[in-house]
Amino acid sequence: MDVWDASILGIIQGLTEFLPVSSSGHLEIGKAILGNNSLPKESLLLTVILHFATALSTIVIFRKDIVEIFKGLFSFRWNEETRFSLKIIISMIPAALVGFFFESQMEMLFGGNLILVGFMLIVTSLLLWLTDKSKAILKPVSYTNSFVIGVAQAIAILPGISRSGATIATSVLLGNEKSKAARFSFLMVIPLIFGKILKDVTSGDISIDEANMVSYGVGFVAAFISGLLACTWMISIVKRSKLRYFAIYCFVVGVGSIIFTQLNG
Repeated sequence: MDVWDASILGIIQGLTEFLPVSSSGHLEIGKAILGNNSLPKESLLLTVILHFATALSTIVIFRKDIVEIFKGLFSFRWNEETRFSLKIIISMIPAALVGFFFESQMEMLFGGNLILVGFMLIVTSLLLWLTDKSKAILKPVSYTNSFVIGVAQAIAILPGISRSGATIATSVLLGNEKSKAARFSFLMVIPLIFGKILKDVTSGDISIDEANMVSYGVGFVAAFISGLLACTWMISIVKRSKLRYFAIYCFVVGVGSIIFTQLNG
């Protein structure tokens, strides 16, 4: 893999990890357009690096929140930080169960099935549209909300369903305040990303190609910087209720994917 490919993949990963357009769906679309069905497995190491970069960008954006959470936890009291951490753990359960018990079945869905991707992008579009039209409520995220949002995150494993879009939309539709919904959505994915990275690293399937070290570094920087921009931008978009533009985008791309498949079937 050359530096250019790595930088493009890094930018795509950084942007689509946070913007509600589905990174997995766009990857499947890109494979179909480029005629490349091996892209997800081309470099497991690069995948790990790019995911680490986006997780790191989230940590940088929410560093003050994370520091406060750890301070509260290490005070060993039943405080707001402890309750928030418990909600994060609850939100992780559905996706962790799906990943543990149905990993092979889920991987079968990532085979260039643009019909599935198209319909799931349309579902994402609907969720974003409903969220954009919802009234502002100042309700905090409850324990029950945390689990339901976690279910949305598990469903978002499907290619074409945006993880950030699904979790933020679910949270807002449950009546949670929009900025808190975005904050919860981005913080809840950090443990899962690091868990997935740990699983990949310890699987023994990663091979280091020293000839591609520069490409890996460029991909990391591209994903990290684009992740910082996308995460900050997404928080602002949610606060200003501007998700309708992404709803339109996902609908157009979803319909386009279905038409593309029919024309090239």
